[in-house]
Amino acid sequence: MMVIIKATPESEAGQMPGTELLTAMGRYNEELVKAGVMQGGDGLKPSSKGIRVKFSGKDRTVVDGPFAEVKELIAGYWIWQVESMDEAVEWVRRCPNPMTGESEIEIRPFFEAADFGEAFTSELQEQEARLRSEIDARTR
Repeated sequence: MMVIIKATPESEAGQMPGTELLTAMGRYNEELVKAGVMQGGDGLKPSSKGIRVKFSGKDRTVVDGPFAEVKELIAGYWIWQVESMDEAVEWVRRCPNPMTGESEIEIRPFFEAADFGEAFTSELQEQEARLRSEIDARTR
């Protein structure tokens, strides 16, 4: 699952968390790691530090941040290995509030090979397995 911490006006303004929140999140991340749930994750800088690339057929347009719709932006993420959406929800319920005010966390499952049906041929499946192995080897 991808667990997405939504941006807020404060996070987009570059407001950094204090020691108390960093400590609480550190303890929470330790729980996730010890439970074998957390596979990765990070906080993201405000969209003013980002760039979007828009695609239109063969054309590409580069747009510098910041981006206007804060409710559509991401302030951070985790990658979790859980058995179900219910398990992910239970972990999120235990999370310290990631922002100083109101905040929102979104949980999204990843596609699995079966979701693509016949379009995901055995050759494409082999390619994906090879690429995942290469990524795993590089991150060790």
